[in-house]
Amino acid sequence: MAETLVVVSKIKAMVKAAGLRTGADYVDGLSKKVVELVQASISKVNTEGGKKTLGAEDL
Repeated sequence: MAETLVVVSKIKAMVKAAGLRTGADYVDGLSKKVVELVQASISKVNTEGGKKTLGAEDL
């Protein structure tokens, strides 16, 4: 992945607090999921039309 869209230190701290470790590819996979989620929200809003701001309801 070209760009990381999550705060790596916070993700790693959350996982560590659960007693686990993050694999080398975990952050890249998580960023990919974030991209997919945002793109789906954008597509939903564009399809419905009439608004220019993404909100929690678009997730």
